[in-house]
Amino acid sequence: MVGVALPSIQAELGMSTAALQWVVSGYVLGYGGLLLLGGRTADLLGRRRVLLVALGVFAGASLLGGLVDNGALLIAARFVKGVSAAFTAPAALSIITTTFAEGPARNRALSIFTACAASGFSLGLVLSGFLTELGWRWTFLSPVPVALLALVLGSRLIPRNDHRAEGGYDVLGAVTITASMLLLVFTVVEAPEVSVTRTALTGAASLGLLALFLWLERRVRHPLVRLGILRAGHLARANIGIMILFGSYIGFQFAAMQYFQNMLGWSALETALAFLPAGLLVAITSTKIGSLADRFGTGRLIVAGTVALIGGYVMFLRVDETPSFWGLVFPGMVLLGIAFALSFPSLNIQAVAGVHDDEQGLASGLLNTSGQVGGAVVLAIVTAVLTTGSGDPIAIFRRAVVISVVFALLGLGVAISGLRFRSVKEQEQVLETV
Repeated sequence: MVGVALPSIQAELGMSTAALQWVVSGYVLGYGGLLLLGGRTADLLGRRRVLLVALGVFAGASLLGGLVDNGALLIAARFVKGVSAAFTAPAALSIITTTFAEGPARNRALSIFTACAASGFSLGLVLSGFLTELGWRWTFLSPVPVALLALVLGSRLIPRNDHRAEGGYDVLGAVTITASMLLLVFTVVEAPEVSVTRTALTGAASLGLLALFLWLERRVRHPLVRLGILRAGHLARANIGIMILFGSYIGFQFAAMQYFQNMLGWSALETALAFLPAGLLVAITSTKIGSLADRFGTGRLIVAGTVALIGGYVMFLRVDETPSFWGLVFPGMVLLGIAFALSFPSLNIQAVAGVHDDEQGLASGLLNTSGQVGGAVVLAIVTAVLTTGSGDPIAIFRRAVVISVVFALLGLGVAISGLRFRSVKEQEQVLETV
């Protein structure tokens, strides 16, 4: 919901474009930085308990975000909200994957899960268009009753007999990987405005923390991430795929919001409705993807979805000061909807295939972390392009879209490399040998 409200937030709070992107990145980093810990915590403490407690924190952070009066506090509230989501997301996904056995039942459940996510995304865009007309604060306040309702329903409907894995916590690992990602995005965002030396130093510090994290994971008794899990090719490709899918799209969406509202003068509602076809298409078709994955394998669906993703971005390279909605915006959004409908549920299925129940939270956390890290990094690059470009604003927007095209092309290469796996069953057999 916050995407449509960004221009209004910027105007009222007097935030620069570089600071504005931290309203998005603050959430993304809190979310992506602690997802691995959130997933492992769900495995250890019980998925139901973790989900319900985190939902309560999510509601409180949403309320705080709607009441703040300066940009710094808003970013802080978004970070806390992201942290709470880092515990709800893997808990929710692992509840599904441990409830339904691998195969058609789980594939269908994950397809429905994807359809719910897409429906929420689509509804959020439209609602935020209406609510932003009333005031951007309503886009932060409206999730409060929704989260509280989910908390009440979850406490009544989710079974209490949670299976808990054995082991302990790797807090130091969570701290080092979170700090590494924070530094990485900070380096990319600040690079155009600081010296090359400072950029190199912060970039090296980020890589150093990442190396420390990997070193720790090989030596601690209960690692945050059992690195061997990524030696299975299909899991690694799923995580890279979701990183590129989310990263390229979040960067595109941020640039498109600026283009539609600031360059074309569209209202928040008009902008939201422009994105609606993609979300509706995903919501309507995602429930069918499970049966397609059973028949054709996730690899082929991901390749087809990535091709559609590239096509959708390329459509927006043709924009000008008076773009045709039906001739350009609508078909571009339809292609993006097809891309998500095919790729997102397929990547979810592939990312948990063959994983033991004790590590389902970990696998879910890895998948969500990859998506959020991709979003943070590509968004930072796109923001740098938008804030440092000079000349024609339309040309600057096109350069920002090119970033998404480049990443999507990389994703296509990764997806094609996995085509030798014709089915989820073959992928599971590979994981069993790791």
